[in-house]
Amino acid sequence: MKYYLIAGEASGDLHGANLMKSIMNEDPKAEFRFWGGDLMTDVGGTIVKHYRELAFMGFVEVILNLFTILKNIKLCKQDIITYNPDVIIFIDYPGFNLRIAKWAKKNTFKTHYYISPQIWAWKEGRIKSIKKCIDAMYVILPFEKSFYEDKHNFPVHFVGHPLIDAIANHKQVMPDVFKKEYNLDDRPIVAILPGSRKQEIRKMLEVMLSVVDEFPNYQFAIAGAPSQDPEFYAPFIKKEGVHLVMNRTYDLLSLSNAALVTSGTATLETALFKVPEVVCYKGNSISYQIAKRVINLDYISLVNLIMDKPVVTELIQGDFTTERLTKELAIIIDDYKRAVMFLDYYDLEKKLGGKGASDKTAQLIIESIS
Repeated sequence: MKYYLIAGEASGDLHGANLMKSIMNEDPKAEFRFWGGDLMTDVGGTIVKHYRELAFMGFVEVILNLFTILKNIKLCKQDIITYNPDVIIFIDYPGFNLRIAKWAKKNTFKTHYYISPQIWAWKEGRIKSIKKCIDAMYVILPFEKSFYEDKHNFPVHFVGHPLIDAIANHKQVMPDVFKKEYNLDDRPIVAILPGSRKQEIRKMLEVMLSVVDEFPNYQFAIAGAPSQDPEFYAPFIKKEGVHLVMNRTYDLLSLSNAALVTSGTATLETALFKVPEVVCYKGNSISYQIAKRVINLDYISLVNLIMDKPVVTELIQGDFTTERLTKELAIIIDDYKRAVMFLDYYDLEKKLGGKGASDKTAQLIIESIS
């Protein structure tokens, strides 16, 4: 069968690639065409657009790039018609995907959504569109099933979180080999995960790296995003004790003692690697003020949202300063605080439903369209 997948971010590329592998196990003759990234490309099929051409962050940034977004929507519709897939699989990226889904449903394509849009955080009104244009929804957070079924009477499948599989399948790196490759010494490592988009990386790294001199007994390693070139990070690694590790975030986390992490999927990845973390976020001031008024959540990190309590400290906008970050990093490298956080991390993993998210989703999709 022919599968058309649309992922617009780095995390979607990861989950899309693992879903494609699971589909191939169930359907060896599967053909793929997709919007995604390098990981999906490595699995096979034909890429239409790379996610680095699609990732616009924040209200203001979307408005400034509206012409490009509309052009991509038109291209996507034309490409789907030409390819004529047996099913379209949307992976998160709701602003774009729900527009395509509405059109696709009217044109009798089968529409399946893997990784729900976070309508429980904002734009809950999107549930009306989802009910009309999505044939099947596969959710990965435990509270989402109740949100959809109990609150909105829309049946969904809770398949567990695909990061469980991605991390379980990660092959442990040899510490000595890794450190030698990146000129790391024997001091404990603080991983810095500043995000994947240029604009957020620039905002985050300046403050994240400002604490380096306060921790001379530690070394800091930036996790370079696969969507960026190493040269982009060059201005940020001039400070002594700062290293760049490109495209090997999981290897880096597996060897790190602590982490400073930009809010997003990386906060959950860091927790699943059992690394104490401080969650950070600073966006465009206008976008932030708008978001604060429309998003109704007690927390911004997935770790705290799933656990429904402040497991990790969140430094948002005005709280994201050198002084606060220095204080919070000092706390999480303390042995007692680390032990408490580890216990919460183990409870978090239990809540996420265990292994097999990609396999379960692949089986359900194929059963539905066969």
